[in-house]
Amino acid sequence: MRPVLVLSLALAAGLAASAVAARQTPVQAHDDVSLIGDHVAQPPASPQRDDASVLHGVRVADPYRWLEDGNAPAVQQWIAAQNRYTDYALGAMPDGKALSARVQQLAITSVTRSSPLLAGGTLFYLQETPPQPQPQLIAQPWPHGMPRVLVDLNAGGGNTAITGYWPSPSGRYLAYGTAEGGSELTTLHVLDVANGKILPDALPWAGGGTTPQGLAWDADEKGFTYVRFPPPPAGREVVQFNAALVHHVLGDAAAKDGVVFGRDFSRVAEYRLLGSHDAKQLAVLANAGDGGPAEVWLREGSQWKKALGDQADVRFAGWVGRQLYVASFAGAPRGKLLAVDADGEAHEVLGQREGALQGVAPVADGFLVVRSWGPDWWVEQYDHAAKFVRRLPLPAHGIGVEGIAAERGQDHALIGYGGWTLPSRWAEYDARAGTLETVFEVKPAADYSDVATYRIDGISKDGTKIPVTVLAMKGVTPDGARPAILYSYGGYDLPVVPHFVGPELAWLERGGVLAFANIRGGNENGELWHAQGQKLHKQNVFDDFHAAALALVDAHWTDRSHLGILGGSNGGLLMGAALVQHPGDYRAVVSMVGIYDVIRHETESANGAYNVPEYGTVADPAQFKATLAYSPLQNVKPHIAYPAVLMTTGANDPRVSPWQSRKFAAALQGATSSGLPVLLLTRMDAGHGIGAPFSQRVGNTALMLTFFAQELGLPAKP
Repeated sequence: MRPVLVLSLALAAGLAASAVAARQTPVQAHDDVSLIGDHVAQPPASPQRDDASVLHGVRVADPYRWLEDGNAPAVQQWIAAQNRYTDYALGAMPDGKALSARVQQLAITSVTRSSPLLAGGTLFYLQETPPQPQPQLIAQPWPHGMPRVLVDLNAGGGNTAITGYWPSPSGRYLAYGTAEGGSELTTLHVLDVANGKILPDALPWAGGGTTPQGLAWDADEKGFTYVRFPPPPAGREVVQFNAALVHHVLGDAAAKDGVVFGRDFSRVAEYRLLGSHDAKQLAVLANAGDGGPAEVWLREGSQWKKALGDQADVRFAGWVGRQLYVASFAGAPRGKLLAVDADGEAHEVLGQREGALQGVAPVADGFLVVRSWGPDWWVEQYDHAAKFVRRLPLPAHGIGVEGIAAERGQDHALIGYGGWTLPSRWAEYDARAGTLETVFEVKPAADYSDVATYRIDGISKDGTKIPVTVLAMKGVTPDGARPAILYSYGGYDLPVVPHFVGPELAWLERGGVLAFANIRGGNENGELWHAQGQKLHKQNVFDDFHAAALALVDAHWTDRSHLGILGGSNGGLLMGAALVQHPGDYRAVVSMVGIYDVIRHETESANGAYNVPEYGTVADPAQFKATLAYSPLQNVKPHIAYPAVLMTTGANDPRVSPWQSRKFAAALQGATSSGLPVLLLTRMDAGHGIGAPFSQRVGNTALMLTFFAQELGLPAKP
């Protein structure tokens, strides 16, 4: 599964408390450790050893390979020492308490809702009431019924998360997945929606971590098909490869579930299951790893037919009546829609138009299409003949479309959206009248009307124009030295979407600047935008980001001594490459659950094999050469004045191994000559961030803002 980080912008009760509570290592004072300031405390020693890999005749030194074994006593002691060092450094930053208190205030919004699904006239969604650790699963007769809590996992302290949910066609049953401690490894459960009782069915190993969860109900609602890893022998850990689709009959033991598809499809198989409205048809988008096109398979009864191969470059799909509408990017870099009939025959229904395809959903007798271009998102309506009806009356700029809940034949659809200064909301769309009516909105804890948005462009090394969105309070003008934070991601066709800044208002209201770059590797401008940041073209991603940073400097929003950069997961790789390629252009870096040793990621991490379609394989000589040129760990050089760095990782991360952060932190600490801190925080009961409890999600914001405030010189609150 793609190593994606969803950056939650909220906060915990306090900086020191959140840092310490996030792990099991107590913090004790040491008189011989100085505080952050002119004299930075020394990090724990990281001995170098004579390890190396030899690939294509090239010896790649790996002096910190010993840090890969997280169970080794020496490594556990090293992790504990790094956590203590990080606690000392962060706790000594004088602005932490005030920033934490303000961000906490901003994080406590009204109730939030997400992930709406309609089935049989019932709306299902997740609802969270800050500071509730985890969201509840809600059922509500649509559109005006009373909501009812179906699943609430908060009694356990928030360590168990809902990983997904799938209502049956009539809404009678609901299957949902849970995972523990950030591991994402899913167990499925089933409940009766009418009485709220959980059935005895409990199905382990149902995807998660390396391959996504997926489930599709049978039309008679007596069972369903779902994603499962091969069950391990008794007493052994599950191996997260060779996922297949198995069928379960309600009431049967999990051991009776048999494979119905994908037994030999791929060692790194990933499946997206799409059931038709009546569940009589099932489509499967099957991928061999991340970042590549899907094959499209259809099932009618018990028979499977391959409708489209990967040459169609299909990225997503949705049912519109009894036809599957698939987004194909073959010969259409912005995407076109193909309709696949029940017999597997495909024909084009909507050719490439302005804007990149991002989603499709049924409505009335036609369908809705979500599009983007750079940071701008919108929704269009088409009738049954694919004739354009209208563009929905959403704000023209500064929003992202979060999702659509709709059913074929229904004139009303639920549109979820939000923006930089607009908290998440749901609007009911009347497809006949063309009107939108807000039916739910998050009430923020402050006034965001004084936040202004600006657009600038960076010019990448090859001349490509890179859109950058800049946020600052009204009246805050470019003075050449504003403390600024630049964020991006750059991979896996995941776009940087306008989202509510929430608690990061604490940064803006003190004169800071936030910036978001739409670099290649995402799909904001279509699949070509993604492909130009993959494999042998990965360096484009780093060049784009550097161009965005220089654009901020050239526009006088900031300068190099006040510029911080932020990213996570694949965006952590971006952070690592940015700071080793241009160490003098950034003053501070916050990098979360990042990939830094790309050479070893493929072979020594389970998820690394899944990521080959995105990063390429080091088994190929040309790809190895390109990867070695940018892989952050291998490009750390001694006696370089590296910027201040804060890295975070989770001990249970299934997507990016925590040793990635350990090795990179050790290398930077041993190499830097700047005297600036290189800090590593390991959360011992956490993973990649997916399903993290509220306190952990918002605690990340407290840590990030406090670190940047210290290193970039954010003015104190008057």
